[in-house]
Amino acid sequence: MRYLSLFSGIEAATVAWKPLGWQVVGFAEVEPFACSLLAHYYPDVPNLGDVTKISRKTVEALHPIDVVVFGFPCQDLSIAGQRKGLRDTEGKATRSGLFFDAMRIAEWSRARWAVAENVPGLFSSHGGRDFAAVVGTMAGADLDVPQNGWRNTGVAAGPRGLVEWCVLDAQWFGLAQRRKRVFIVRDTGNWRSRPPLLFNRDCLSGNPPPSRETGAGTAHATSPCIGASGRGFERAGETRGQDPVVATAIRSRDAKGSPDSDCTQTLVAGPLCSHSARHGHAMTSQQAAETFMLHLWQAAEGTGVLREALSALQKVRRSACGQDEPAHAGYQVRRLTVEECEALQGFPRGYTAIQYRGKPAADGPRYRALGNSMAVPVMRWIAERIQEVEELCCV
Repeated sequence: MRYLSLFSGIEAATVAWKPLGWQVVGFAEVEPFACSLLAHYYPDVPNLGDVTKISRKTVEALHPIDVVVFGFPCQDLSIAGQRKGLRDTEGKATRSGLFFDAMRIAEWSRARWAVAENVPGLFSSHGGRDFAAVVGTMAGADLDVPQNGWRNTGVAAGPRGLVEWCVLDAQWFGLAQRRKRVFIVRDTGNWRSRPPLLFNRDCLSGNPPPSRETGAGTAHATSPCIGASGRGFERAGETRGQDPVVATAIRSRDAKGSPDSDCTQTLVAGPLCSHSARHGHAMTSQQAAETFMLHLWQAAEGTGVLREALSALQKVRRSACGQDEPAHAGYQVRRLTVEECEALQGFPRGYTAIQYRGKPAADGPRYRALGNSMAVPVMRWIAERIQEVEELCCV
């Protein structure tokens, strides 16, 4: 499989897909640190730069291309941002609107597969109309926003192919963080004769601990089957008796709605706090859940939100220690190392420790690049599903 990676960042896709034997034919990245990392690890792969300046001739020179993969910018879709959406009030594409440039390139590539990633805030941006535009553009159809808002799983079909989407959480794939992202996959091939790609029982269920609160409801079943494969879509809640909380439907929310997951709101799934030995406190599940992965996003959008959360958390700890005790006597949020953040995203230890501008890279650019990246095991799972479908079609 040959693929073109847009908004490449530090290439979670290549770290995930290279072991499968997949070959990257080109990158498209403009951020200086990420460009240096790509040149360091992949010196023979062309970096096409700004997606708005990539020409049809350039793309066609890379043929054949099987997959175009991109995590387009989330700043204008995130519930932590100003939520300008894909287009501003004058109809001009925003930074998140670079999605349309990515799809223009995908059309030129003639790739069977397009894999897109973004935050769940995409579901509710502009009352759900932005997600309708994304799926509609990929499928080649005009879509209305469902009456009850977009669900966390779904399908749409049109002249340009079949589009499947699903919210996947990094913790379901063995990583120690809660990081939900919506993944959208378009298939322009013979999708009628294959099983669904994203609606796998394990990916929808995860393995949530019993202590978590049960969600308000589970996602409805999708259509029973596609084509003559004999395999149907899985009902989200029917997962070997496991708690269906992770399959809770994501409904449309406005800017004042309750946040689910975002660029700047990631919780570590395990305890990473330090505490005073003389107090002998045991870490409860609630205290573990309060441990924010704050430092990872300090250089990214929403810094103010994170600092406020850190301040509030420190006040809680100080209050728990008692007025006569110093704040350091209780729990303290400790800063994760860059290496720990690499592990939280599934990268090899030291992956971002490159020479940058003539000296070892500072922590700031490394944290920022990791925060903007995708979870490696999730990307690998998606590629394995595509590979399974390709093999089925060849039988």
